[in-house]
Amino acid sequence: MRWHGMSMFAALGVMLLGITTAPSAAVAQDGTVLKAADVQKLLPDAVWYKGQSAPSQKRNSGGVKFADGSYVLATLVDNSGYASDVAAKYQAYFVTELPIKIGGQSLPTGVYGVGFIGDNKFVVTDIGAHDVFTVSSSTDEEMKRPMPMQVTTDPGGGFRLYAGRRYVTFGK
Repeated sequence: MRWHGMSMFAALGVMLLGITTAPSAAVAQDGTVLKAADVQKLLPDAVWYKGQSAPSQKRNSGGVKFADGSYVLATLVDNSGYASDVAAKYQAYFVTELPIKIGGQSLPTGVYGVGFIGDNKFVVTDIGAHDVFTVSSSTDEEMKRPMPMQVTTDPGGGFRLYAGRRYVTFGK
């Protein structure tokens, strides 16, 4: 009986520790990671970029809702109707309702086209397809189940925008 009581006490302690630490895994920098199902409700079925409309792939999306109610959202797009040089850089539609930093570069509030390009780079363009900046991207070889696009918390603080195993970090 004595051991049983101690194991119940230990189990309760582990459970309480899990409850008190669980929110920090989902919340970083006063923001909550959104799943594709959450983002699907927020983004339109088609988006505007470089003079034409393209369908968004809302099932391949992610984002963050910050404590002040501001969002950062990303969704892959069907870029098959664009010229190959534009399609190479424009893989996703990116919306930020507050100024953020991506890979150390400042990005003002706005709507952008983004893409992971060669040489482990990530490019941000305005909706006219003009380059805003390019930063280095990283590869997460340990990711178990890569998705076409997702947002996660970054262990070092902030968030990660992934396309497959490639990612960039962003935050306020």
